[in-house]
Amino acid sequence: MALITLESHIFSLAILVSFPFWADADVKERCWDQREALPGEPVCAVCGRYGEYICDETDDDICSLECKRSLLSQSAKSKASYAQPSSTKLPATDECYYVRDGNNESKPQDLSNSQTALLRRKLEISVQGHNIPDVILSFASCDLPLRLLQNLEAAGYEMLTPVQMQAIPSALTGQSLLVSAETGSGKTCSFLVPVISYCAKVNNNPQKPLAMVLTPTRELCIQVEEQAKLLGQGLPFKTALVVGGDAMAGQVHRIQQGVSMIVGTPGRLVDLLTKHDFELDTISILVIDEVDCMIERGFREQVMQIFLALSQPQVLMYSATISKQVEKVAGSMVKDLTVISVGKPSNPSQAVKQLAIWVESNKKKQKLFDILTSKQHFKPPVVVFVGSRLGADLLSEAITIKTGVKALSIHGEKTMKERRDIMKSFLVGELTVIVATGVLGRGINLLSVRQVIVFDMPNSMKEYVHQIGRASRMGEDGTAIVLVNEENKKLFPELVELLKSTGASIPYELANSRYTTSSFSAGMAQKKRKRRY
Repeated sequence: MALITLESHIFSLAILVSFPFWADADVKERCWDQREALPGEPVCAVCGRYGEYICDETDDDICSLECKRSLLSQSAKSKASYAQPSSTKLPATDECYYVRDGNNESKPQDLSNSQTALLRRKLEISVQGHNIPDVILSFASCDLPLRLLQNLEAAGYEMLTPVQMQAIPSALTGQSLLVSAETGSGKTCSFLVPVISYCAKVNNNPQKPLAMVLTPTRELCIQVEEQAKLLGQGLPFKTALVVGGDAMAGQVHRIQQGVSMIVGTPGRLVDLLTKHDFELDTISILVIDEVDCMIERGFREQVMQIFLALSQPQVLMYSATISKQVEKVAGSMVKDLTVISVGKPSNPSQAVKQLAIWVESNKKKQKLFDILTSKQHFKPPVVVFVGSRLGADLLSEAITIKTGVKALSIHGEKTMKERRDIMKSFLVGELTVIVATGVLGRGINLLSVRQVIVFDMPNSMKEYVHQIGRASRMGEDGTAIVLVNEENKKLFPELVELLKSTGASIPYELANSRYTTSSFSAGMAQKKRKRRY
């Protein structure tokens, strides 16, 4: 599995930059070599891993020779310190090497500046700004509430992704961030962790909101709030969902009852602010997810209206594709902006295998039907992206009739109940094909999806990158099939360059089209320059 490969790669790099590695065939030398303890098994008195051995001098359970040396060293200072493993010890994780200080507390080993620089190069983490903290290898490296650490572990967050390694410690210092990382890289967790930590520490009895998260779609809002509830369970942390499609009265009541964080779409939040007397002076953190979409596609005025209603908050901005224009706007909103880029900006995940197929418009439906009835090419569950709401409805019906594969459409005109029910059926496996407009193209965590079919090319390559990114979450392999013809000629130059950069094959008709040539690209660029002036 590609997920295991990604985690193993990061884990290996962490070991490489942090510690020398020796392995003994009989007795484990380092606690790194030892596995986690299973329920009911003895745990190491030092690090909490599987206590496979017994220290012959203290009779304590230990996991390795390394922990034995640490145990004996501490015992020399205070023999009573390690009589029992600490009941408040932070949960051990694969990526973290725990040592004990004089206060009998577990702390992860810090990286030096040179080790951080090496890890950033290996993981393609680029940073710009002042006083940027080092990368972390574990959630326990940060001063997070113990319950939040436990919730992260219970939710399966065992290995940090590259964006989380850098963005979390940076956000925890109070820095405003502009973060770019590919789809499925764990950006949502990288802003929820510092937000929940801040809210839990500052607001023991939530009355007024301390944080606000803006996203472009209802589906993404719902997903972010559900993830926040999961990670904030058991903490003084409550959320409110503010989106269209649900009654505003219920949303107002929820906020009036006292919440720590509001998650919403810009339009509905502006309605809420203008029609109801809410004070936002307590909000200290503003998260703008999919910031390029927010600034470049009609939400900018609403986002700025909300931002100006706040009192100089810390601003956390995230997307997989960030343009120079977005950087400029972000820089004008906050001072001392920290910019974090992971991987190659605006490029699709390398885990997504792209297949471009040249097919004329009048034959696209039949080509889609052929794919969905092919044992070789159909890899459910599948998301099919189209350009219009009516097109989504008609195509989903045609798929069901012509192929026998159950398909439903999802778009902005569906009610919230309809959209929730469709997504639930899709995620639990009752539905194998969804035909969607761009509402599913941004940020939605479709964990089970491994295939995306772009039936109608979107208007920009940015949207294309986001759409095919639904086929790869957290580095797992996926496939993206895109149907192209001369109707998409304006995107040919960029599409060809993107396919080349990922090693994907290019259809003969696309490669040799007159719209793909350098002279055509130069002409389009000149037209764009003229329009701007």
